[in-house]
Amino acid sequence: MAREAESVVELRRALGATLASHREASGFHQGELGSLTHYSRTSISHIEAGRQFPGRDFWTKVDEICNAHGSLVAQFDAIQAEQNSRKLADLASRQEAITTPAGSWFSIPVAFSDDEQDALELARRARASDVGNETLMMMESVVDDLACAYSKTPPSVLLPRIRQHLRYVQQLLDGRMTLAEHRRLLAVGGWLSLLCATVHIDLQQDSAATARLRVAASLACDLDHREIHAWCYETEAWRVLTVGAYERAVELSQKAVQIAPNGSSVAIQATAQIGRANARLGKAEETYAAIEAVHKMVSPMQRPDRPEHHYRYDPDKSISYTATTLAWLGDPVAESYAREVIKRLGPSSDFSKWPRRVASANLDLGLALLASGGLDEACDVTMRAIASGRVVPSNHWRALEVVRAVETRQLPEAGELREAYEALPGA
Repeated sequence: MAREAESVVELRRALGATLASHREASGFHQGELGSLTHYSRTSISHIEAGRQFPGRDFWTKVDEICNAHGSLVAQFDAIQAEQNSRKLADLASRQEAITTPAGSWFSIPVAFSDDEQDALELARRARASDVGNETLMMMESVVDDLACAYSKTPPSVLLPRIRQHLRYVQQLLDGRMTLAEHRRLLAVGGWLSLLCATVHIDLQQDSAATARLRVAASLACDLDHREIHAWCYETEAWRVLTVGAYERAVELSQKAVQIAPNGSSVAIQATAQIGRANARLGKAEETYAAIEAVHKMVSPMQRPDRPEHHYRYDPDKSISYTATTLAWLGDPVAESYAREVIKRLGPSSDFSKWPRRVASANLDLGLALLASGGLDEACDVTMRAIASGRVVPSNHWRALEVVRAVETRQLPEAGELREAYEALPGA
């Protein structure tokens, strides 16, 4: 990862110091400001030190809380402008480096002996390729695009696209390529197989999901690609969790944590999965420990360029995770977290613009409201989640929990809610 420009680092530190000044003038401790923004006290500390840099929504909120009159948001926008300027400069520099031949020893004309000619011919053949760097870069970009599309694209629509690119990878593997190119292409195949397995799980196509996961895991082992390998365990953990095998989900998630590179997105997600499974088991101590572990890992993270990427952990995801985990544990605090997710990611009533996390947050809110006695609103938010079309088959059971709870209480809305649930594809 490229090192952040010193000018940007200094701007972040200055913004953090400005926040600290406004916070203190407003009479808030770091923990209090964290509670108001749904960040941990540690995260606020990192932000004020310039080590963590959340998105614009955070700065808009703290600007309002601390009565900063737009100064915090203005500083944030200035940092974003500086970052964009740096990225354009770096891109131009890289393009120049690519298009300008390097002056190296290899370009010096010399008289070759037969042995030297043989060595050069071997090198030429080793570099001969039917694939090439441009094709590989395109395929790696496709993986990122599909992983970003996952949160908003119906699985039945996304699946054919992934299959198409997997077929293309198979075709490319029949061509000539260098060893380095071969490894990159196999990694692309591993990521695509993993994402394909995830979509099969969403569609509850277990046999196909198993086959794709085995391929992804095999490629990961061949490449010694710990990240893909760990995601395979995490993905299988989610699948068994959705069918009620909570102890097995804990075991698989722990294996993912062991394999995952330290501080990686998959290490965080697997830790979150441990918390979810323990919440379903009613193990409060283990659940809260997992939540705290996730918050500690997330607090120093920067928001990625493409936060919707399925395999890149966006710090905002920890709020969604906390909402789900606390809702499953029956902790009433889940309500505030679920509302925060909906506010940040789904303020629009246009369901087509919702990421999948917003539909899940509405289900979490429904469960939390049932526990606190807000039955009417529980029915309403669950109906919204179902009507959004963002609840995939693997998550139907979460909607069904609310439906059954409403039916148990014999609420007037039970019939309408059941009818909406039964209309879900595959329900």
